[in-house]
Amino acid sequence: MKPALWLLLAVSTAAAVYVSTFADYTGTTRVMASVGSGVVFVGSALGLWLTSSKE
Repeated sequence: MKPALWLLLAVSTAAAVYVSTFADYTGTTRVMASVGSGVVFVGSALGLWLTSSKE
């Protein structure tokens, strides 16, 4: 499960960078793309934090 969460974290980071710099999105499309990548980023980071060892 951890490799999948790391992959989602990396993909969402790349998606956020793409949306903010290269994508020609405007208005609602840009907001929805940013919110979507942010939700995936926070969700995968939370999942990694919850599955970390507590040693």
